[in-house]
Amino acid sequence: MRDKVSALFQFVLDNSLLLAVGAVAALLWANLHPSTYQAVSGRLTFLVNDVGMVFFFALMAKEVFEATLPGGPLASWKVGAVPVFAAVGGMVAPAVIYLSAIAIMGRTDLIRGWAIPSATDIAFAYLAARIVFGRGHPAVPFLLLLAIADDALGLIVLAVCYPASDVSLLILIAGVVVASVIAWFMHRLGLSSPWWYVLGPGVVSWLALYKGGLHPALALVPVVPFMPHARSTLEQFEAWWRTPVQVVLLLFGLVNAGVPFASVGVVTGVIAVSLIVGKPIGIIGATALAESFGFRRAQGLDYRGLLTLGIAAGIGFTVALFFATAAFPSGRLLDEAKMGALASVAAFPLAVVVGRWLRVRS
Repeated sequence: MRDKVSALFQFVLDNSLLLAVGAVAALLWANLHPSTYQAVSGRLTFLVNDVGMVFFFALMAKEVFEATLPGGPLASWKVGAVPVFAAVGGMVAPAVIYLSAIAIMGRTDLIRGWAIPSATDIAFAYLAARIVFGRGHPAVPFLLLLAIADDALGLIVLAVCYPASDVSLLILIAGVVVASVIAWFMHRLGLSSPWWYVLGPGVVSWLALYKGGLHPALALVPVVPFMPHARSTLEQFEAWWRTPVQVVLLLFGLVNAGVPFASVGVVTGVIAVSLIVGKPIGIIGATALAESFGFRRAQGLDYRGLLTLGIAAGIGFTVALFFATAAFPSGRLLDEAKMGALASVAAFPLAVVVGRWLRVRS
């Protein structure tokens, strides 16, 4: 019995299922006792989203970085550039579908929400990809790089189109550059402990993003490539943070997924459909366009896999929630938009079903 419990717990950790547990708990809590949920989630939001998720994104960056090393599925720049093109296509197509839908309905009051369905939630998309494709499939680093590029471009859109506060490009760029230089210098000195990189350039990068007016969750992404690979620094980093990050994902789902069920409306459906339908269309179209210009998909990733990961990328969730909060003031429209971001999680089981049907697993 103990072995079965241990195996089940390990399965949950290996597949990041605590994220789903946290999301379900948040939905139940927010609808059964909204006042206590808002009080608790409000206290935890900064610690989880702005600090804890830094290490999740760092682990994702590690996986992408290793995929770009010699012998990796994204080693060639002509291959590695394709997920970036796909990210752009995956942002444009949902936005076009959203704007077309509200134009047909004559809902000009919803125009400000055009960027909401352009988002991809890395955490849920990665979980779906791991379950559908398994470890070692080129679709996983492809989707991760696509999602990271999507989030990076999304932060730019958020800063330019929905500035919630003064954005200082000088602080942002200078801080990230300084952090990268410090990380490079540490690498040259042969510093192998990952803590040097986290507490040194990692903190500088976090402060640059935070003070520069952008979300600091990507703070370690520009630092990870400078961590010595030959000295196993990246392996030490992953070994240290693998389990704590699962707890962070549990709290991430708990803090962000609490949306009242009563908030369903027209904009809910438009956002959800734009994400789930628009993402695979944009990703496949942009990839095909990139290939026509001489770029190449990763070996082992065919269009069946591309369709499946495109559906997984349709999970907007947290970044879509950020956009919704920036686009609409508090009230009915914002609640409906948040519910649309949450409803896009339906892309998760859809990706699993489509992946199994198309037999994309390696």
